[in-house]
Amino acid sequence: MKEALRVAVGSDHGGFRLKGEVIGFLRERGFPYQDFGTYSEEGCDYPDVAAVVARAVARGDFDRGILICGTGIGMSIVANKVPGVRAALCHDTYSARMSREHNQANILTLGQRVIGTGLALEIVSVWLETPFSNEERHLRRVGKIRELDEALRAREESGGPPVVG
Repeated sequence: MKEALRVAVGSDHGGFRLKGEVIGFLRERGFPYQDFGTYSEEGCDYPDVAAVVARAVARGDFDRGILICGTGIGMSIVANKVPGVRAALCHDTYSARMSREHNQANILTLGQRVIGTGLALEIVSVWLETPFSNEERHLRRVGKIRELDEALRAREESGGPPVVG
């Protein structure tokens, strides 16, 4: 039997309630997960939570991550700043499926204020169950993303300016 995906989960105050529903979904289905906060609806800064989850996924501590804020936009922006992360903001199951099949997304971002709980859980289910296609064209494209990530990491480590283009 295949080992269950390890999932890092986080939200800001605007995604706190939906995060609870997602955690319940993961628990019911036997996915090992870790909740990186926030732990209440008290205001907090989404970049703090997104960065911790994104780094944990990029390091390989978790296979996938799910980030939730009011719209999913802020979490997506922050997560995609971390080399090795391919975060996808999805508000429908088709986008969730394509983000995995074509882009090998490793973080899903959702907006609690944009979609209802039922749809959100359908998106999570599709996203977790959909494998990467491994078609040559998608391997090539994701490989180009990895090359850019590696160039950015190397430039950062050397203290040079960021690589663009």
